[in-house]
Amino acid sequence: MTVTDPGDRRARALAALREQRIETPSWGYGNSGTRFKVFAQEGVPRSPEEKIDDAATVHKFTGVAPRVSLHIPWDAVADYGRLAKYAAERGVQIGAINANVFQDDAYRLGSVCNPDPAVRAKAVAHLLECVQVMDVTGSADLKLWFADGTNYPGQDNLRARQDRLAEALATVYERLSEGQRLLLEYKFFEPAFYATDVPDWGTSYAHCLQLGPKAQVVIDTGHHAPGTNIEFIVAFLLRAGRLGAFDFNSRFYADDDLMVGSADPFQLFRILHEIVQGDALSPAAGINFMLDQCHNIEEKIPAVIRSVMNVQEATAKALLVDADALAAAQQSGDVLGANGVLMDAYNTDVRPLLADLRADLGLDPDPVAAYRRSGYAEKIRAERVGGQQAGWGA
Repeated sequence: MTVTDPGDRRARALAALREQRIETPSWGYGNSGTRFKVFAQEGVPRSPEEKIDDAATVHKFTGVAPRVSLHIPWDAVADYGRLAKYAAERGVQIGAINANVFQDDAYRLGSVCNPDPAVRAKAVAHLLECVQVMDVTGSADLKLWFADGTNYPGQDNLRARQDRLAEALATVYERLSEGQRLLLEYKFFEPAFYATDVPDWGTSYAHCLQLGPKAQVVIDTGHHAPGTNIEFIVAFLLRAGRLGAFDFNSRFYADDDLMVGSADPFQLFRILHEIVQGDALSPAAGINFMLDQCHNIEEKIPAVIRSVMNVQEATAKALLVDADALAAAQQSGDVLGANGVLMDAYNTDVRPLLADLRADLGLDPDPVAAYRRSGYAEKIRAERVGGQQAGWGA
């Protein structure tokens, strides 16, 4: 069997890991909870600026998280140019702009798929407002998730809802400038009980194909039925050139928004293996590796740092797969041999490799420990007293 020199694989892995970039979510630093209760924590941000401060802290200790996603109107400010400058002064930049067309009473029967033209116009106006935010902040990605759907058979015309969705997406797509993208997310259930208007990757992919090359699919790792082979979806969309972004999180039952890799680290490895095989890890490949998480009971900043580290560890293992040995085993029909090559990489302890990488970047080998020693947690608990903490109501 052909085998690649382990030293060569390690060197290539370190080079790729130096380039890796992971985007963190502004809402991951705010208060969140279950459907029944939001759990407040001390030191939680009270403004978009304080969220950016926390994101910059994560980047400071990990070295690979230079962008922070915004959610509008959760992160609405009067001057987005000033907010982008504030981020730059702290060593980070504004990432994807996430629209919100699911928290207004008008959207009870849907937003862009609503049978009422006035409600659809309201929703589209918000999406266009988000593109304006992109223009000012320099963001390249508009990320769209629609809670639209129906609860009962006969409630609405399913085909007509798809027509309305397509019309709204086309309007927004035409407004995009050069270098900007529309990223369409999907979710197979919740909050709609009967039919969801963008329930799966196929629906998202079909709409993106109709729109054009600036429309790409977002894979949220928590938005699938149990047992779904997410890495197959990754491979298909890579082949089609339509994988625009990930929302990395983890779940046990449904969309739990836990730290990525916490429930099934092997699945995360398999997903990253497809990314590495498709030569799509580099920022130049155009895939935005974002986190989409709500930290309900755990400390928020350490949880985000740990998530970044989990992605790094899964990526490092994927980079250590002996591609030559794997291809040889696959070509010869050596089923167990091929699986063994993958398992050898997955079972490798990559923590020393990543510690070497961080040391080479001038970082502490243990980002979580470094954060705890920094005093930042005590500082924000002391300073962020009073005002309205960021978060969502339940």
